[in-house]
Amino acid sequence: MLRGLHHVAVICGDYAVSKAFYVETLGLRVLDEHYREERQSWKLDLALPDGGQVELFSFPDAPARPSWPEARGLRHLAFAVEDTDAACARLTARGVVLQPVRVDPYTGQRFVFFADPDGLPLELYEIAAAG
Repeated sequence: MLRGLHHVAVICGDYAVSKAFYVETLGLRVLDEHYREERQSWKLDLALPDGGQVELFSFPDAPARPSWPEARGLRHLAFAVEDTDAACARLTARGVVLQPVRVDPYTGQRFVFFADPDGLPLELYEIAAAG
């Protein structure tokens, strides 16, 4: 029935700051961008390399989502990377604060957590290079 993950929607507090973070810092490609006057809302469609998408929304006066302590619901978004060290270096150079890199005790894969401008927990998860 399910064929894969199509997109993840994120509501941001400051559209310009979040757009810069997802496009410039994380390197996602802009597919489409619209301002919806009736909602006073931006909608930005961003492409992931595997064909999935991140939809970035702005809404006036959207309440903050509790993250710490962890709340019910979506826990975090995890992005696949081939080289955790290189990805961490890129993010650190752009001022992103990262938690220490950890190793999954079950898979042996390396991963690291950080946050977007609204505090949404994000993860980089190292996968083997294709090929």
